[in-house]
Amino acid sequence: MATEKIGIYRRWLGKVPRINGNLAPKSKWPKCRRHSWTVRWFGNTGKRCSRNFKTRTLAEQFARKLQTDINRGRPDKPDKITFSAFAEEHKEVMAGQVAYATLCDQIRALRFFEKFIGGSTLLASIKPREAEAFIAHRLASELTVATVNKDIRTLRRIFNLAIDPRGYLQEGQNPFGRIKQRKKSQQPVRYVEITEYQALLNATEKLWWKSLISIAYGSGLRRDEIFNLTWQNIDFENKLICINAKKSTKLTIEWEPKDHQNRIVPISEHTIQLLAELQLKAPEGHPYIFITSQRFKVIKRREKAGKWNSRCEAINNVGRDFGVIRRRAGVAKCTLHDLRRSAITNWAKYLPIHVVQQFAGHSNITTTRKYYLSVRPEDITSAGQIFNKIMEGVKHD
Repeated sequence: MATEKIGIYRRWLGKVPRINGNLAPKSKWPKCRRHSWTVRWFGNTGKRCSRNFKTRTLAEQFARKLQTDINRGRPDKPDKITFSAFAEEHKEVMAGQVAYATLCDQIRALRFFEKFIGGSTLLASIKPREAEAFIAHRLASELTVATVNKDIRTLRRIFNLAIDPRGYLQEGQNPFGRIKQRKKSQQPVRYVEITEYQALLNATEKLWWKSLISIAYGSGLRRDEIFNLTWQNIDFENKLICINAKKSTKLTIEWEPKDHQNRIVPISEHTIQLLAELQLKAPEGHPYIFITSQRFKVIKRREKAGKWNSRCEAINNVGRDFGVIRRRAGVAKCTLHDLRRSAITNWAKYLPIHVVQQFAGHSNITTTRKYYLSVRPEDITSAGQIFNKIMEGVKHD
């Protein structure tokens, strides 16, 4: 897009003609010297651009059209770049702008698409039909529909960045822009009953596990949010947990909450009591609740060596050990994340949905509705009783 006023200039052609044996004066050049007309402007990169025309009328017509395009915000013709070069640039530019796990997902999707499309393919030449072919190829590879849908969302986002702010594509050129996600049947949310929760607590003698299970079921925290809790995050007096980002210091590990959202979540009296007991047994001066001092030293060494990122497990074998507790408790298959989902479902019974969304830490309320609110057995029973009353009214009529 031009950034300065567009100019129209004569461009003189050939030598200065002679009149009566003498060089023609400049005042006579427009009538006796060959010339064309040039439109000059500066692009949005600062590069000087120009275009020649035979007549002034044609030059003025082009200048008016160019000025109209500028006023409407229409960009210059995008620079040419191969898909391979764009992928490398994206990797460098986005480092630090998005979570490490998100960047890994984007690099993975770009790598698969580059293998399919070819790294030497010009970015601007990629069409929606090639995006469709790639999705068909991924589905034929026996991947789950959820994985393929994630590829669609990720690549759509990346190609949007190629339009704005990078300017490699024009508006409407996103090959994944109109690719619809494939439909899949929604799996029922595993709801953990209060009796099952109590059984899980009774199945372990370790105060560490009792506290973790209680926070997951009572406050609905994600697993990495629980593991990155410090004692400063617990407000014992007001019964609150503060989820916030942490910088790398001598006493803390660098960590960012999902979607970079800090939030405050209520905590039950029972969980507060468990944490108070756990704090009494904690090493003096050790800040973390669930990361032991030995594990903390290991993490800091890996962090210093550049071998630690957000995808590394703060605590190993948690899923395996929880499975042992679950089987000992006689509880049907569930995960720590199912405890979080159950907490959100419990909140929804008494709180407005926007409050539930805030406590859950969801950036989009659709996520709260779609993936976390389950239908409990008592809901089905209540619905059946209501239906019976309706049918009784029909019989009486």
